[in-house]
Amino acid sequence: MTTVTARAHTNIALIKYWGKRDAAQMLPATSSVSMTLADFYTDTTVTFLADQAADTFTLDGHPQPVPAKVTAVLTEIRRLAGWSRSAQVRSVNHVPTAAGLASSASAYAALALAGSRAAGLALSPQALSRLARHGSGSAARSIFGGLAIWHRGSGDSDSVAEPLPMPNLALRMIVVVVSAAAKIISSTQAMANTAATSPFYPAWVATNEAAAQQMVAALAASDFPRIGHLTEQSSMQMHATMLAADPAFTYFQPATLRVWQLVQELRAAGVPAYATMDAGPNVKILTLAAHVDAIVAKLTPEFGQQLRVTGPGPAATVLEERP
Repeated sequence: MTTVTARAHTNIALIKYWGKRDAAQMLPATSSVSMTLADFYTDTTVTFLADQAADTFTLDGHPQPVPAKVTAVLTEIRRLAGWSRSAQVRSVNHVPTAAGLASSASAYAALALAGSRAAGLALSPQALSRLARHGSGSAARSIFGGLAIWHRGSGDSDSVAEPLPMPNLALRMIVVVVSAAAKIISSTQAMANTAATSPFYPAWVATNEAAAQQMVAALAASDFPRIGHLTEQSSMQMHATMLAADPAFTYFQPATLRVWQLVQELRAAGVPAYATMDAGPNVKILTLAAHVDAIVAKLTPEFGQQLRVTGPGPAATVLEERP
């Protein structure tokens, strides 16, 4: 059988995805907009074997029980291919796993591409986006490079991502790895609890859906102050819904708050820097290439070894295909 290795890069949502309206189909409550990152990625190799009794999964060289979400993607691939062969999946993360740095996005996008090609399928980018969504919602966006919008859609068939034109801006993102440890509360658990209990959540859904369209317009206009403002606002509003949940919780750590403070000081001094966080303590700072050195100089005394500068990354791609 064919063995395929694919690479997909992580993405960071500028307008956040937080909460599902249909957990079984992984349908989001709102649309979201993201930037795929050049320096964080997952390589995944898939082989379907006729004589293997069950799926197997290896992460970073260590055999593990097959996660239910991996099974979900493989099951959909088998349905599309019209067979029932088991798969051997080997995945290597070049990004901290489950630390709020979007490792699930790159992992399931790579799995969707490698798995579908190993099964003999030639799926369109939108079909790959739909397939990746069955493993992780944000993976729908990692099929594409640069900027992407994941449409809320009306159902399984049209809740997919598509690329957005790059603005006439040298976008950069500075990742501050406050902690590379796995999260105590998973994104899935946190989303579900927030949607079910936070009184702020209905307002989040209405506001964030509108913000996604506003972000598309700001990107088209290359309006960086507007892009940055919308990015920071979406993140803060997302985390506010968690603080209002029952029980209340937060991913913020003391160092997280310190980074936010330094970003505010930079902006007060005229440096265009905007902070965003996903479901984890690590902070990403959106800026322009011309201002990276000033931001790094500001953060280095406290976070020098924890900084990574990156920019827009490529679409998911096949690295190797062999019999």
